[in-house]
Amino acid sequence: MVQTAAMRCDSEFEVRFRSLLWRGLELIFPCDREGHVDLDALSERAKTNYLFARAMVGREYARPAVCKHDQDNVQPDASLQAAWRNAL
Repeated sequence: MVQTAAMRCDSEFEVRFRSLLWRGLELIFPCDREGHVDLDALSERAKTNYLFARAMVGREYARPAVCKHDQDNVQPDASLQAAWRNAL
């Protein structure tokens, strides 16, 4: 079973951090097409989780995947990953 911690909003895209330690666990945050997350729009808990996931990339979380948000089927968009690779 996949467990997610997500903040739902009207964003067209989302950034997903898949856990390296817990199979099926991921953190999901709304973002723009380039993967930029509006920290001011996040709750304090979501902001803390987001910053933690970013800091733990390679240790507890895999590189983030920027996906187009679709209620039924979320697929990573390979063309959106380059910005995250360069930022980390």
